[in-house]
Amino acid sequence: QVQLVESGGGLVQPGGSLRLSCAASGRIVSINDMGWYRQAPEKQRELVAGITSGGSTNYGDSVKGRFTISRDNAKNTIYLQMNMLKPEDTAVYYCNAHGVLSSNWQRSDYWGQGTQVTVSS
Repeated sequence: QVQLVESGGGLVQPGGSLRLSCAASGRIVSINDMGWYRQAPEKQRELVAGITSGGSTNYGDSVKGRFTISRDNAKNTIYLQMNMLKPEDTAVYYCNAHGVLSSNWQRSDYWGQGTQVTVSS
């Protein structure tokens, strides 16, 4: 069984920064892509940022230039550095791991439980 555990959410003032972490654990052989999604109340879940095992990244238009995703393959962990936060960034942030190869040699996708980010004065 593979688990994704997120941490780092919280309450921050507009213009502030937060850093999210997501660690994948279990009988993992390799992970293809990992990423962060978010879902605000009454809105659809949207991609925030993604990163491949090789380090290629992509970002949602609303966070480009403010957020940075990074990855430590040895630790099966990704990070999301969020700067210049805005009230519209308020949402539950979910970690995703795509194409996780487990020790049973099957590939699956996994989601974390989510962490709340609130940007408010």
